[in-house]
Amino acid sequence: MRARLVAACLAAVALSGCGVQNSPVATGATGDASLTRLESIGQKLFLDITLSNPPGQSCGSCHDAATGFSGNFGSTAGVPLGADGSSLGLRNTPTAAYASFTPAFTLTTTGAHQVANGGLFLDGRAASLEEQASMPFFGAGEMNLPSRAELAARLANAAYAPLMLDEFGGDLFTDPDRVLRAVTSAIAAFERSADFAPFSSKFDHWVAGEVALSDLEKEGLALFDNPLKGNCSKCHAFDPASRIGSKLLFTDFSYHNLGVPRNPLIPANADPAFFDLGLCGPRRARVADDSLCGAFKVPTLRNVARRSAFMHNGVFTKLRDAVAFHATRDVAPDVPAALRVNIDATEVRLGEGEIDAITAFLATLDDGFGAPRAPGTR
Repeated sequence: MRARLVAACLAAVALSGCGVQNSPVATGATGDASLTRLESIGQKLFLDITLSNPPGQSCGSCHDAATGFSGNFGSTAGVPLGADGSSLGLRNTPTAAYASFTPAFTLTTTGAHQVANGGLFLDGRAASLEEQASMPFFGAGEMNLPSRAELAARLANAAYAPLMLDEFGGDLFTDPDRVLRAVTSAIAAFERSADFAPFSSKFDHWVAGEVALSDLEKEGLALFDNPLKGNCSKCHAFDPASRIGSKLLFTDFSYHNLGVPRNPLIPANADPAFFDLGLCGPRRARVADDSLCGAFKVPTLRNVARRSAFMHNGVFTKLRDAVAFHATRDVAPDVPAALRVNIDATEVRLGEGEIDAITAFLATLDDGFGAPRAPGTR
C-alpha cells in the first residue's frame, strides 16, 4: 500500500501536485511574518551567549539555524562542547527543528514487549518543549549556570529585560522560579514558530508539484520506502499522500537499539564498563525493561544532510556512512554482550549505488530550497 501511495504521488506530481497542508510551500506563506512578543523574547533568549558560565554559549550554539538547528558547538567529536570550551558531552545534539511535533513520552506494554514513543531528548526524558528548555542552562557539560538565581540576575541586566517585564510583569526578576518559567515558555514559543518548521525543502516543493526530483533522488526515494530494500520508512515514517506536514516528519518517534558502534572520542567511553543505554540511563532514571535498554528515539531526517554528526553518539561524521551502516552492520555494537539480543538487526539489502541514491534523496529534505535565507534567520 505504501509503495502504491508513493508511486501515485510520483505520477500525480507531474500533473497537479500533492501539496503539503499548513506549510509555507502550500499556503504561500514566507515564514517572514513578525514574531509575537513572546516568540521574540524566546528568540533573544535562544541566541543569548551571556547566559552560560563562562559566557559564550547559547541554545543556538548547539542548535544552529544554518545546520538545521543542530550542531555541537564546534566539536568534531560527534558530541557537543560545554560552555567551558573543553568538556565534552555524552550524546550528539538532536535537532530542534520540527521538535514541536514531538508527542509526550509514553511507555506501553503489548504482550511481553514494551513499546516506547515520543518525548524530547534522545531518551524522551522531557515531556514538553518547556521542560526541555529548562535543562541545558544548568547542565554541567552544557551552559553550566550554578542556579536559577544566577539566571534571573543575568536576565535582569539583559538589553531585552524591559521586553520581558512587559510580557511577564514588572516584578518578574524578584522570583527566580518564575523567571525560569517565563524563560522556558518564551523559548518554547519560539521553537513552535514557523522558523523551526518551514517545510521548505526540495522534497516539499516536489510534493507541492513545483519542482522535479532528479533520477537519482527518485531512485533514492523508492529505495527509502521499499520494505524489501532500504525499508527506511518503517521508522522514518512519512505519508506524501496525506498532504499534511505533521505526517511528513520522517520519524514515528519510536525507540530502537541499532547496535551503533562505540564512539571512542566520548570521554565516558574510556571506561570499558560504561555504556549509554538510553531508556535505561544514565541521563534519565531507568523506565524500561531489558528489551529496551540501549534504545534511542528515531530522529527526524529533515535537514539531515546539514548535520555534522550522526547517530545518538555522533560516531559517524558523513551522512553516507550513516546510511551504509544500516546496510552493513559490520562493526562491534556499543551494547553490553548480555543485551545484544535487543539489537534491531533487520537485514537491509543495498548495493553501493543504492546507498548513494538514498543519500541523494535525503539531501532533498534540507529546508531553504530556493529561498534567499536559511531557516530561522530574519
